[in-house]
Order: sequence, then structure tokens, then C-alpha cells
Amino acid sequence: MNVTTLEWVVTLVALVALLVVDLMIVGRRPHEPSMRESSLWVAFYVGLAALFGVWIYLHEGSQYAGEFFAGWLTEYSLSVDNLFVFVIIMARFAVPRAYQQKVLLIGIVIALVMRGAFIAAGAAVVSRFSWVFYFFGLFLVYTAITLLKHGENDESDYKENLMIRWARRILPMSKESDGAKLTTRVNGRRLFTPMLIVMIAIGTTDLIFALDSIPAIFGLTKEPYLVFTANVFALMGLRQLYFLLGGLLNRLVYLSVGLAAVLAFIGVKLFLEALATNSLPFINGGEPVGWAPHIPIWLSLAVIIGTLLVATIASLVKSSRDRSLQTSKA
Repeated sequence: MNVTTLEWVVTLVALVALLVVDLMIVGRRPHEPSMRESSLWVAFYVGLAALFGVWIYLHEGSQYAGEFFAGWLTEYSLSVDNLFVFVIIMARFAVPRAYQQKVLLIGIVIALVMRGAFIAAGAAVVSRFSWVFYFFGLFLVYTAITLLKHGENDESDYKENLMIRWARRILPMSKESDGAKLTTRVNGRRLFTPMLIVMIAIGTTDLIFALDSIPAIFGLTKEPYLVFTANVFALMGLRQLYFLLGGLLNRLVYLSVGLAAVLAFIGVKLFLEALATNSLPFINGGEPVGWAPHIPIWLSLAVIIGTLLVATIASLVKSSRDRSLQTSKA
């Protein structure tokens, strides 16, 4: 895939413009968005991702378009799972609903910047060392097993990371928040507010989640441009999706199981690709393994869509049945 410098620049300028507009809207009128507002924004960003995929199809062909859609769907699904932790963070820091939009948006901007650096480093490693896919594949299978064992997220699972603890220790902090402001003045002294800690928590937590999502998407496409844009489109509508799903998050009881299956599938796919391009001397004498099958992108896309669809339907059916039982007992 030959992406020109101009295409990179246009993409980055367009994405920055979208973020600026988003910041202006949220900054002008902090509020809890309605279901209608959230639905329209989510539809807008999903439609934008679909149009981008169509543009890839028209200019680069079905192979790269399929890679983009598979990567975007995987990243988007992992982002939905991340929302569970975002809910826990908001509750832990008692962030008012009216200010949660700004927290999410700035946290997502932080995550985009850090993920961009992460993707650039990953692309450089992948292009030079094909054997890294052995590690990616094993790591994704390990993550899938951990996800199955761990189950659903709850408040007791959340622990402040090193960056948050460092910020609390080093930065001059006020005890009380001042609306959505990051700084406030107390007794004539300029201090940071707890709202900054919340934004750092959202941004760094998302970066931690990238430890499995970045290897997962590199298992679907090796193109840095597609890896980056799929990540961006998955994160762009996350703020509105947070408010749209609301209580529905608690009903997606099998989402972790579905994501575990997807990550395990991609992990196996990566390991097979590593075998097919093997150069490690202690595996098959340093020669590619001929029997390792190639899994086409259309099959990957079908497995991802099918798995997530089954997990979602099964979750909603179980949640509906549980609520019916509770109602009948009451």
C-alpha cells in the first residue's frame, strides 16, 4: 500500500479538525448528552469510518478495505470493553455527569497521541523483524485466556497506575474540584485540580489497553496507515458511545468471552504467519514452515463479525432472561 505524504497530511489535518470541533462543542456547553445527541454522533463517526473504508476500497482494492474494516471492528469492540473501566474511573473520582464529556474527550486525545507513537514503534519493529509475530501471537492467546479467567470488570479490579501515583506526588493538587477546570486558585496559589488526575487516568488506562489491541490489529494488517486510522476511528466516537450505551454495558455479559475468542483467533493467525515466514534458526532450520496455512482477510472479517454478533445476542438474551426471573420473584 503506497500512501503518499500528502495523504498522511490530509488525514491528520482532517482528524485534528474533528477533534478541535469536538473540543469547542464540549468546552462551550458542558452537559450530559441526550440519547438522541449521542446516537447522532455515534452514527456520524460510524458512517465516517464506513465511508473511509469505501474510499480505501475504491483506491486500494478489496484486500486493504477488508483489512481496515477487520481492524476497525476489532479496535471498536475492544474500546467498548474499555468503557467498563471508564465507568469505574468516573465513579471512583465522583465526576459529575455534566463534566464527563470533557474528561473523556481530553483523555481520548491523550490516548491518540500516545497510541500514534506506539503504532510508529510497532510498525518499525514489524517491518524489520518478522519473528516478532511469534511474541504477538503468544501474547494475544495469553491475553484471551486471562480475559476468560478474569471475567467482567468491577470496581475492585481498578488500581491507580504509576503515572497517576506520580502525578499525585509531584504536582501541587487542590483537594476539591473546580467544575471541569484543570487548575484553580486557592489562597492566591495556582493548583491543579483532581480533574487532571481523572484525565490522566483515562488516557493512561487506554494506553495500557493498547498493549493487546495494537498487536491484535497488526495481526490483521501490516500497513501503518490502516493501523493508525482504524485506531483513530475506533476512539473518535468513544465519548458519545459511553453515554449512548449507559446501562446497556452491564447487559453485555458475554462481551469478554467474545473478545477473548477474537483475540485468540488473531493470535493463532499471527503465529501461523510467523511460521510461514520463519527465519529463526532453531525452528525448522531457519526455513519457512510449508504446512502453515494462510488465513485470508475475508475469513478473519467473517470470524470477527460472527463472534461479536453471537456474543452480543447471547448477552442480551441472558440479561433479558435474568431480569424476567427477578421480576417474577419480586
